[in-house]
Amino acid sequence: MSALRARSKLFSLQSAKFSTVSDQQKAEVLKSNPEKKEFQAETRMLLDIVARSLYSDKEVFIRELISNASDALEKFRYLSVSGAEGTSQLDNIDRALEIKLITDKQNRTITFQDNGIGMTKDELIQNLGTIARSGSKSFIEEIKKQGAEQANTIIGQFGVGFYSAFMVADKIEVYTRSSKSGSTGLKWNSDGSGTYEIQEVDDVPIGTKITVYLKTDCREFADDERVKDIIKKYSNFIGSPILLNNEQVNSIKPVWLMEPKEVTHEQHVEFYRFISNSYDKPRFTLHYKTDAPISIRSILYVPEGKPGLFEMSRDSDVGVSLYSRKILIKSKADNILPKWLRFVKGVVDSEDIPLNLSRELLQNSALIVKLRTVLTNRFIKFMCEMAQKDPVGFDAFYKDYSLFLKEGIVTSQSPLEKEEIAKMLRFESSKLEAGVKTSLADYCARQKDDQKSIYYLAAPSRQLAETSPYYESLKKRDLEVLFCYEMYDELVLLELKEFGRRSLISVENDMQKESTDKSETVIGSDDLQQNEVNDLISFLKTNLNGKVFEVRTTQKLDTHPCVIVIPEMAAARHFIRTQAQNLSEENRFALLRPQLEINAKHPIIKKLHKLVSSDKELANMVSQQLFSNAMVTAGLVMDPRNLVNHINDLLVKALEKH
Repeated sequence: MSALRARSKLFSLQSAKFSTVSDQQKAEVLKSNPEKKEFQAETRMLLDIVARSLYSDKEVFIRELISNASDALEKFRYLSVSGAEGTSQLDNIDRALEIKLITDKQNRTITFQDNGIGMTKDELIQNLGTIARSGSKSFIEEIKKQGAEQANTIIGQFGVGFYSAFMVADKIEVYTRSSKSGSTGLKWNSDGSGTYEIQEVDDVPIGTKITVYLKTDCREFADDERVKDIIKKYSNFIGSPILLNNEQVNSIKPVWLMEPKEVTHEQHVEFYRFISNSYDKPRFTLHYKTDAPISIRSILYVPEGKPGLFEMSRDSDVGVSLYSRKILIKSKADNILPKWLRFVKGVVDSEDIPLNLSRELLQNSALIVKLRTVLTNRFIKFMCEMAQKDPVGFDAFYKDYSLFLKEGIVTSQSPLEKEEIAKMLRFESSKLEAGVKTSLADYCARQKDDQKSIYYLAAPSRQLAETSPYYESLKKRDLEVLFCYEMYDELVLLELKEFGRRSLISVENDMQKESTDKSETVIGSDDLQQNEVNDLISFLKTNLNGKVFEVRTTQKLDTHPCVIVIPEMAAARHFIRTQAQNLSEENRFALLRPQLEINAKHPIIKKLHKLVSSDKELANMVSQQLFSNAMVTAGLVMDPRNLVNHINDLLVKALEKH
């Protein structure tokens, strides 16, 4: 889009204001007969493609022609200040550079004009008649040979931008005159059918002027307000003034290209509100610049407000716009940041991104992947810095946006990225007061030298976590446990697997790993002996047949009579919440294969052993209730209300003698 971007180093009127298209055309006097030429074969093919399907939105032709005009201004600006060869041959080098647009609704035209470098006849033929070369690309290559950094200010590095106007045009006229002294004014015109005409014209100002004669169904592009909206959407940050009917449109500065220390808080607020179409303020602001491994000029904002329901959905758009040299490539570039960062608003500008056809359909090229990796890592590092500098502000952010971070861990394909995101996770801890949250890194720092694991427990509240049967053994061993209260926390940690070279272990799985220890004989006048324990286990297996698939004793319980153990308890709970309602109770137990571990020292277990011989019916009811209680404690019951009838029946039976 810009061989003609340079090629058509668009338009121009060097000076004064002009009022209507017809007034300007009166000043241009034809002085020779038109010379008819054919488009190059590839160009004719391109015109046909453009007219049909090259761009998803026809409005982008305005962006392309403005981009070409910007190229022409930048090219002239460089030549006029660089002292390069030929600079002394330029006319009127002190002129104010600007881009002008004029709409004429009555005549159904839109005119683009710049007072930049302009074109000679040879350049006009090369730029507007041939797709095989790009004036801007050649210009950049020439400057780079000289080592000039300014080469990167030239936007156009390809050759189809100008032709996008044929999507909306019945005819296009181009008036141009090169800035080189003694250059002749030229007129180029074509209806895009395969030929174009060139002729010399008097009284053409330096630069390039393009008049697009709009098709009937494209008359909207001659409407002031419509054009103004398009300019603000795509070209609001062009470095030169853009005037629409003598009124400047691009009033917002490209703050991301400014030095971070030069941008005030008020400017950030104004810019954030502009790009996000909102009225809140940024909670955190990352103004990031780097040249390696890829050129990046960016500003990323974390909104002050809470995410809405639409933002919570993965179907919502990422809020970052992608630019290249201040030209918008894509307003919602969903592959510049990962989907889990869709709450971030901002702008990313990379000179390494080519302004070519991929701006319509950005692919996951190696360049884009590299850009996404650098930005993601820098944002994570920035948020970790904010957690240290502003813990109160970070805690408020975490409360509102933690779900996005957890989504990032679950969806990321990179173990390294998972661990980087995990640095931002926060949990309550058994070693800290209620309400105080800690990071995984701080947990590791408090560990004893011989501890190689990070333990966590999922529970709806701290009270339930501290009274959980699964927590008892670690509490005895004085091991710190993280408490996970949110529904999907344990799945996140299950997906994370490890942090800081330490395995993340659910205390429920820790209990299962130790459950293979052989039970010790219980000795004491009132305690069950081993043979009594064996009898009780046999009774429970029979009475709970079809529900439990193993019964054994455990030495890890103290205040609880029994506990349920299932491999990968987190996955089992997720299954119960999401899919178990479609299965019968029998099939659910068959899939879960719960194992019951009993505390042979607990009064209820000892009493149950006596009931087996004295009151078999009550023993059956007690064993069923113990199993149900253990399933509730494990979070494996969909609706505990179903247990109320069983509890009432048990109470009736227990109170028969009273």
